[in-house]
Amino acid sequence: MAMLQFFIAVDVTVVNVALPSIGADFGVDGHALVWVVVGYTITGGGLLMLGGRLGDVLGRRRILLLGTTLFGAASLLAGLAPSFAVLVTARLLQGAGEAIALPAAMAVIVLMFPKGPRRSRALSVWAAVASCGLVLGFVVSGIITELLGWRWIFLVSVPFILIVLAAAALLVPSERPAEPAPLDLPGSLLLVAAPLLFTLGVVEAGQVDGTLPWLPPVALVGAVAAGALFVGVERRSRNPLVPLRFFRNRPRVLANLATALLSAALSTSFLLFTYYLQDRSGAGPLQAGLTMLPLAVSLIAASVLVPRLLGRWGARACVLAGIGFTVLAMAAIALVSSLGATGPAMIPAMTLIAAGMGFGIVGLQYVAVTGVTEDDAGIASGVQRAADQLGGSTGITLYVGIEFAPTLDGTDPFLASSFLAIAGLAAAGCVAWRISLPAAVTEETLG
Repeated sequence: MAMLQFFIAVDVTVVNVALPSIGADFGVDGHALVWVVVGYTITGGGLLMLGGRLGDVLGRRRILLLGTTLFGAASLLAGLAPSFAVLVTARLLQGAGEAIALPAAMAVIVLMFPKGPRRSRALSVWAAVASCGLVLGFVVSGIITELLGWRWIFLVSVPFILIVLAAAALLVPSERPAEPAPLDLPGSLLLVAAPLLFTLGVVEAGQVDGTLPWLPPVALVGAVAAGALFVGVERRSRNPLVPLRFFRNRPRVLANLATALLSAALSTSFLLFTYYLQDRSGAGPLQAGLTMLPLAVSLIAASVLVPRLLGRWGARACVLAGIGFTVLAMAAIALVSSLGATGPAMIPAMTLIAAGMGFGIVGLQYVAVTGVTEDDAGIASGVQRAADQLGGSTGITLYVGIEFAPTLDGTDPFLASSFLAIAGLAAAGCVAWRISLPAAVTEETLG
């Protein structure tokens, strides 16, 4: 399960350093390359809660094998993709595989390890592997792209996925499926369709010589319609993805809204680092990956430090500190870009981004699951993860997809993207400021 978690986490960040090489091979510019990043996170975040329900209804072992197979097959397709459209399709399928496999994998860990120290150790390994996968993705991408080519960032995981499939088939016990329960398939499809249509509209609107001028407005209207239909479906569904009672918990709703806004800026910063190091500074993939090593090290340090500070500062103070660090990071990116400095000048911004991610996201995760019961723990954690992934994909689409579009060729895209991200962070700060938790709950949750 940890091996599966590692490669799924790696695939979130491994494409960042390889994007310029992918664009050069397929003749695709920077604003269209956002599809390679957001395709994975949109389907991963949008189908995540459906994946959890499928495991409950059809059996976790069966769904684990299905999701892992889909993820491995999509990785193979991405590595062999003959065109950019096929690569984007493969990334969408990778995200779907993640959404199906990960909830089942975590449930297997919880059920196979008894409550107490053994389960705590198992879940600690699970979380640590995820963090290592995210941070190592940057460095691994540079090494593989430089030495073997960008296709191997996808192909290298295939033999390990085969090992996971064999081990899961042998070691994970089978179980009887639960009693049939209605699945909210329309809600799941709409939750994926809305951000996909939004991304399509924004990317196509940035084309100078678009052959289908009607497509951007139609796609954007479709995104709004899909979002409205999702709300209507959730109200009427017998077994909704997000029950209406979820929205009665004000701190939880505010935490997820702030998560989406903060993730939008954090995900954008990763792409800006990649583009600046390779397109502006002329660094190769390996040099770019090594330059981003301080970001990886800082993220690990933040993941160790922040949990100790949460009990002392409180969740809201940590969240506001994380948002503040991220604002400073985006301002530093804008300053380095305006001065035309070399790539290593981005290292302070990388360190600030790590602090922003460590303080902000971890603090918001605590708030998002505060006071949960057995009945709504899965929903609360699923919504928080979906807010993180879908917020990040929406931010990349807005902040990078718009400002790097050919139609805005006269502006500095790094400067404009940074200012848009700062505006979103200001909104995140206003939302986070309104988060309040009862003292008793805060002490119990954080201490």
